[in-house]
Amino acid sequence: MRPFLITFGKELLIFLRSVMLVLVVLYSFTVDVYVAGQGVEMKPRNVTVGYVDKTGGGISQKILSRLHMPEFKPPKAFLSQKALSEAIFNKEIRVGLVFDRDFAVDYRKGRPAQLDVLLDATVASQSLITLIYLKNIVLDFTDLAMPLQIKTHKLFNQNADTHQFMALSELLSVITLLVVILAAVVFVKEKEDGTWDIMLLMPVSPKVTILAKSLSQVFIVMIGTVIAVGWVLMGAFDVPINGSFWAFVLLTFFYSFSSAGIGLFVAAVSKDVMQVAQLSIIIMMPLIFLSGAWTPIYAMHPILQKLSLLSPLRYYIEGTQSIFFRGTDFVDLWPYFGGVIVLGALLYLYGFRKIGRLF
Repeated sequence: MRPFLITFGKELLIFLRSVMLVLVVLYSFTVDVYVAGQGVEMKPRNVTVGYVDKTGGGISQKILSRLHMPEFKPPKAFLSQKALSEAIFNKEIRVGLVFDRDFAVDYRKGRPAQLDVLLDATVASQSLITLIYLKNIVLDFTDLAMPLQIKTHKLFNQNADTHQFMALSELLSVITLLVVILAAVVFVKEKEDGTWDIMLLMPVSPKVTILAKSLSQVFIVMIGTVIAVGWVLMGAFDVPINGSFWAFVLLTFFYSFSSAGIGLFVAAVSKDVMQVAQLSIIIMMPLIFLSGAWTPIYAMHPILQKLSLLSPLRYYIEGTQSIFFRGTDFVDLWPYFGGVIVLGALLYLYGFRKIGRLF
């Protein structure tokens, strides 16, 4: 136990002495998570709108009056649809509305009134969400005699605040990348500094050395995670923790070992820190894509949905969201703990054996 604690403490001391590395880790767990949560917007914001109104005003202006800040900038009038299309082509506006000459007449007489909408689909997500907004605005002017009333109840996120989800997703991605990179760098630096042979001559079991070095980096990431949750998620974005905070900590600890296993593999095949960065990104990006962090699992191709079962990050994300937003009881989190522990054990044992061959 004493050699383990000495090696563990030495790695923490080396980390603290590396000022730039400490700043990078702190930046990743604070500024990076905050910028991702605050900067990524999943709803219309400052959308530029142009329109061609051949009706002479009236109902068309009432519809346009519903387009206001902060979702939409004041609509800009154009004389022709050709000029409107050119403005969209030149990225001067994102959305174009064309009210034909019979629009107001058809509306007042109860006939189907046609409103043409032009969208810049190079910003697909913003355009499609903007189209939904426009449909809702137009429906307010439609007299529908329907024998039912629709009531919407938003579960887990009543204000539909995307900032909370983006900040949490970014934190989970940061945890993934940092554990992999730090666990790899702690060994590769020995190669770069020429102290690898000295490490081999130490009267310490290689298994103890590998475990102490990798666990020290897991400990660093755990501290950063607590800082990010307390200062950024709960402080800046008011992200709720409806479940057990300690369940999240335990899930993060188990997941970190799966990422550390990948880091050990990267360390075994890398000769310098540059190769660590390159291999880490190459390996981790597919896992992140398959995890559901950016694209829902159900929206993927069926083959990719099956492959996502091999990504420990999928279980980690689903378990974390269940803890934070759904308030799932600890006993009901066993599918996520099971996936993280099983895949994590396999990945860590593989990385452990791979780096162990160099001792």
